[in-house]
Formats: sequence, C-alpha cells, structure tokens
Amino acid sequence: MSRPQPTTRRSVKTEYIETDTGNKISRRAFIEGKQNIMLGGKTVLMAGVHLRGDLCRKPEPAAAGEKEKPNTTAVSIGRATVVSTNAVIRPPMRVHKGQMTFIPMRIGDNVFIGPNAHISSASISSHVYIGENAVLSPLCIVKEGSKILPNTVVPPGMTVPAGTVVGGKPAKILGEVGDGWGQGGGVEGEEWVEGGDLRPLVRSIK
Repeated sequence: MSRPQPTTRRSVKTEYIETDTGNKISRRAFIEGKQNIMLGGKTVLMAGVHLRGDLCRKPEPAAAGEKEKPNTTAVSIGRATVVSTNAVIRPPMRVHKGQMTFIPMRIGDNVFIGPNAHISSASISSHVYIGENAVLSPLCIVKEGSKILPNTVVPPGMTVPAGTVVGGKPAKILGEVGDGWGQGGGVEGEEWVEGGDLRPLVRSIK
C-alpha cells in the first residue's frame, strides 16, 4: 500500500515583481544593465518591455590612488510611469570627439508609453502620453503635458512643445491638448485621464 504524498505549499508566482518602492516589473520584461537604471517608484514595466540600461557612458578610469568612479545612469524613469507591452527604451547615441557615446535618457513622472513604442529620446517630461507604435527618434525632446498620437514618428532632434498634440510621419504639431488634459485620476474612484495622475492605473495592474 503506497503512502499518501505529503501536501506541499508552493508560492504562486505573480506576473509582476514588486519592489520596495512600489515599482511593478513583469517577469517577462527584458532589462539589461540593471545597475544603470533608476525607477522613481510606482512605475510599471509590462511584459516584453526591452530596457537597455547597458547602453551608457563608460566612466573614466580612476587615477592611481583615487576611488573607482560609479557607473553612469543610462535611463532614469520618474514616478507612476507606465511602459506598455513590447515597448523598447534605448538611450540615444551620438559622435563625440570622434567616438560614439550614449546620452543618458530622462523620463518624468506620470508618463504613459504605449505598446510597441520605440523610444530613443534625450528627455521626456512629466504627464506625457505616447501612443501605440510611436517612434521617438534619437535626441528628440518631449515637453510636459504633450500627446504623441499612435503610429507617429518623431524625427531626430525635434522638440515637441509643452501641451501640444503631434502626429504623422514625420511628426507635425496638430493642435493643443484639451482643457481636461492632466486633470483627474488622482482621486479614488475618479477615471484616469490621459496626461493625468497614473497612480490609479498603476494600482490596478496586478
């Protein structure tokens, strides 16, 4: 007669790993150069996100007797930012003194990056909405409260002014965001508004 097998408790793995600061990172995200990435807290990286922290400026070698210089931050992402499925975030690159060098990328708070977007901006300010399949080419700058429509291609070096809507291939300014842009979403029970506070959206992601 066979003995009954003892029951074992196995911890069920969730889709997201949650950090001490409330960041939620999908187990299916691809993150390279973790030591060169800073997340501000309550930020979400969904499945298939490819975050290239390994593309960074190499620190200058320390002189004799000096402490080794710390690694450069390649990508800095603010609070309550959502990076959707299969988006690619890659720091921009340029030629400096005859050598290729990577420029640190800064992304602000409450930024929504849509699925399959490709981001190589120098900086993205807070409360920005980036639509699905958008391409932000190297060294472009996106100012606060702006909206990038789906399938838009922002050309290299373009500056998207604050509070504007851009679309097209290449991107053109189509107008200004509405009066409700950036409002709402911060109060419990209130619907999330594009460009507003993304904390309720972050809380809803399990």
